[in-house]
Amino acid sequence: MDNFKLWLYVIIGIVYLLSRLLKKRPEESKSQPMPPPKPTPRAPQPAPASTPQKSLTFEELLQEIATQKQQKPVPSQPRPVAKYTPQQPVDDEAKYLEDVNYDYRQHDKVYETYEEAKRQAFNRPSLEETMRVEDTVVKFGKFKVFEQATERDLMAEYLKEFQDPEGFRKAFVMSEILQRKF
Repeated sequence: MDNFKLWLYVIIGIVYLLSRLLKKRPEESKSQPMPPPKPTPRAPQPAPASTPQKSLTFEELLQEIATQKQQKPVPSQPRPVAKYTPQQPVDDEAKYLEDVNYDYRQHDKVYETYEEAKRQAFNRPSLEETMRVEDTVVKFGKFKVFEQATERDLMAEYLKEFQDPEGFRKAFVMSEILQRKF
């Protein structure tokens, strides 16, 4: 069993190494030197004609940045802004929608009903004035239907009987009943 595992790991390792070698070969063929990227036309700069594209040193980069800062961009002319002219409403509906002093209490009947009920409340008799103690219905025991009946606990009764010294005779009889002879 151990030999089988060993050979399995060796085969997996060989397959892995072969796959890595096959992947490296296409990458090597693809990794031919790429032509240098074409520079984007920025500002006219004197370019040395004798040397092909080489990496810039820090001083050259600093000089390039300094020359770009010295060239000030030409400010563009501001465009004229169109002035706002409010349009006049076309019809009566537009005038109604533009009503700034709209009062919702004038247009809804709910508020009228509420205000009328408030006025009438002072003319009606209160609960204290209309209630009489004699009219109150008092029935005792109407919630007895919802009470749970207590169940008889036989085990507690037997234990109480066994603890009583006078109940020794009852305990003996109970033991004879509960013990099986056959």
